[in-house]
Amino acid sequence: MIRDSEYIYHQTANVFVKNTILFSVILTIIFILCALNAYPGPEELDREILTDCMERTYIILLGTGTPNPEPDKHGQAIAIVVGKNVYIVDCGAGVVRRAAAAYDAGLDAMEPSNLDTAFITHLHSDHTLGYPDLILTPWVMGRTEHLRVFGPKGLRKMTDHIIEAYREDIDVRVNGTQPSNRTGYKVDVHEIESGLIYKDKNVEVHSFPVKHGDWNLAYGFRFITPDMNICISGDTAVYEGIEKNYENCDVLIHEVYSELGFHRRPPDWQRYHSTSHTSAVQLGKIAAQVKPGLLVLIHQLLWGYDEKEVLDEIAVNYSGDVIFGRDLYFIGIPKKIKDTIKDKLINGMFILIKLMPELHYNF
Repeated sequence: MIRDSEYIYHQTANVFVKNTILFSVILTIIFILCALNAYPGPEELDREILTDCMERTYIILLGTGTPNPEPDKHGQAIAIVVGKNVYIVDCGAGVVRRAAAAYDAGLDAMEPSNLDTAFITHLHSDHTLGYPDLILTPWVMGRTEHLRVFGPKGLRKMTDHIIEAYREDIDVRVNGTQPSNRTGYKVDVHEIESGLIYKDKNVEVHSFPVKHGDWNLAYGFRFITPDMNICISGDTAVYEGIEKNYENCDVLIHEVYSELGFHRRPPDWQRYHSTSHTSAVQLGKIAAQVKPGLLVLIHQLLWGYDEKEVLDEIAVNYSGDVIFGRDLYFIGIPKKIKDTIKDKLINGMFILIKLMPELHYNF
């Protein structure tokens, strides 16, 4: 038999245990909710700003990676969007899946079947591993238009070999029971030289040769739309006339490597990188002359250093606005609500929205 005092004690203890468990559950829920708020998905983004920007030209960094298989960076790929028209620059690994992620974030133009125009800076694998993906996946998802692709000599041969490699897949999809069409996998290849290479009602695209190691044919691009002038460096070392190719651009999207990291590299790799890529210190000097409205860093080779150190290296020579690009960064120009978000604007003009939470791995 339990005396009253012991009964009260046991009851209190049971309540304490129950309350402790309940409190732990509540804390866990709060922690999860806080974590979700810390890494908002597309549904938590500022829709008003995003929708406003979609009335003008905008840029999506689909992939900012290098040949190194970094899990949080897909292969090199950029989307320039004007209205419902998407222009892909380079198609590294994962390009269509990154486009699908942008579509899920509310950017209707990025629906995979709408991807039908692409520009290739050069034929290095990290810029073209997603090319079969861009040919086939949007077709499987319903694209009926031919894919139009513009790039250096050798692109036609690459394309023919890709189509041949997937000949059995194409035959099964076209002639089997799967609903499909007979046109969306086909590719219209345009091998380019320097100058005006493409024009429609939304955009003019100009190409210019760059210096990228042993590649005889590598290009950068300038996109001129009704409200934005965008230069994309491609992979390049510094060359004579580089500043002239970037003159009067609103946005300069440029590859970069860490100067400090460079000095850690073996001599043979230093020889390669110095003739194929641009250091942060060199890029700072270029930007100081060009004075873009916004400098965006992609294809970042860090070699043990980090974002801050690269930005510090650029700041040695350049004090303008710089974004260290990451996958699924959206860069746009607000129109109607510009005056109400002045504190969020970069250079009084651009807005940066992260369409996807940053991923962190511990490998």
